[in-house]
Amino acid sequence: MKSAVRETLPAPLVWTFDGPVERCLADIEDTLRRAIVLIGDVSRVALLLDVSLPALQQRVDAGDALQPAWSGFIERIARYGLPASPRVRHLRGAGPLLTLVVAYRN
Repeated sequence: MKSAVRETLPAPLVWTFDGPVERCLADIEDTLRRAIVLIGDVSRVALLLDVSLPALQQRVDAGDALQPAWSGFIERIARYGLPASPRVRHLRGAGPLLTLVVAYRN
């Protein structure tokens, strides 16, 4: 049954997150855990996080702090055994605060 589920997964998996920084990072961590379960093999996973700079500026203006939330997030996901840290791409256009892209090899 698991192989049938994996065969139907689109590649890559993409989710967007908007709102307070800490909540977005917690939601990304939860989503990542679920994606790893769906994929079934953490060694085949590569992560990309797109960060909208205008959305981040709005969150900072609203009083959100990037640290220590970011450091804690990186430390927690490092325990998942990912082959590499997530690649972070900064976008100058408006959009959701964070976009998580999970790529994997079949």
